[in-house]
Amino acid sequence: MSQSKERIFTRYQVFVIIILSMLQFTVILDFMVLSPLGAILMDTLHVTPSQFGLVVSAYAFSAGAAGLLTAGFADKFDRKKLLLFFYAGFILGTVLCAIAPSYPFLLGARIVTGIFGGVIGSVSFAIITDLFKMEVRGRVMGFVQMSFAASQVLGLPIGLMLANQFGWHSPFWMIAGGGLLLGFVIVAKFRPVDHHLKLKTEQNAFRHLWSTITRPDYAKAFLATTLLATGGFMLMPFGSAFSINNLGITLKQLPLVYLITGAFSILFGPIIGKMSDKVGKFNIFCAGTFLGIVMVAIYTRMSITPLWELITLNVILFIGISSRMIASSALLTAIPDAKDRGAFMSVNSSTQQISGGIASIIAGLIVYQAASGKLERYDTLGYVVICSMLAAMVMMYFLNRRVQRKLHATKPV
Repeated sequence: MSQSKERIFTRYQVFVIIILSMLQFTVILDFMVLSPLGAILMDTLHVTPSQFGLVVSAYAFSAGAAGLLTAGFADKFDRKKLLLFFYAGFILGTVLCAIAPSYPFLLGARIVTGIFGGVIGSVSFAIITDLFKMEVRGRVMGFVQMSFAASQVLGLPIGLMLANQFGWHSPFWMIAGGGLLLGFVIVAKFRPVDHHLKLKTEQNAFRHLWSTITRPDYAKAFLATTLLATGGFMLMPFGSAFSINNLGITLKQLPLVYLITGAFSILFGPIIGKMSDKVGKFNIFCAGTFLGIVMVAIYTRMSITPLWELITLNVILFIGISSRMIASSALLTAIPDAKDRGAFMSVNSSTQQISGGIASIIAGLIVYQAASGKLERYDTLGYVVICSMLAAMVMMYFLNRRVQRKLHATKPV
């Protein structure tokens, strides 16, 4: 009796969570691996900080454009087929990154990868919303968002070691190989996700896209996503360069920083997800925001720092970031109606990528590299990020009120 009472997910749901987590792992790793490779790329390809910011933002802009183009059609197909199509294109783009001989080629390869990779997250979140109730989505997001941390624990250290040993191309070969194996598993074992096709009332794809973009409550969610994207896209691309040039961390020590930070993020991910279901997703989001603000203010003003101190501060910062990511992702899944989930998630993903791309370019304009190699005005970047975090919290407050009203209206009397 107690055993069945404790069983929250079916075996197939557990399988779905694992597969979607692994999908997110490969996609996030592909994006995140550029940050620690930044120091190598800027030296090897003679790339300036603003050019490197363009490489990061090229992925974001192409992902955003693809999401918008896909949004009108996202609810017209079986989500499994849609997922496989875009994942195949993502693997192709990653292979192009692996063979890139120059900066222009790499820039083009990132555009291709973004076109396909940027849509995968939105399809995954639509599947989560289709298959899991709101009461447990915090837990699901806690596990799926663990891929963010797992990419640090497993992917980034391995990727950096491969890059140090075999060159910066090798991490992309690792991601492409793992992605190919995962694709075969999805083809063989993943069930169709097509229940939403029975709910369709809007037949014209462009009209469906327009109604999704212009609906007021959806528009507020997209604005919140814009603010949420700013922080990560501004700080993350220059993280490794700041650690090496400003904080005195060596390239060989960098994998250890990511390894320990990611390990703690994996540990806290499911705990944060469970707490967001119990305590309230908005409450956890606020707690993560306040913690993040304090840590960003400290981190962006640091100079030469002992390794253990940097790791400690990094762990605390990422606990704050994870709390915001998990809670906001779970909360935003409750915004769209069932018939609009695919379109909403696609537009939301596009909003995240495009605003993140703009933020990355702005960050590249704010920060500059002195002759000594040190990054200047990183503290200014921190102040901009803090302002965006506060604004995002205000927007999430209003969205949370709408979600609570919606859930209350659908509860049986």
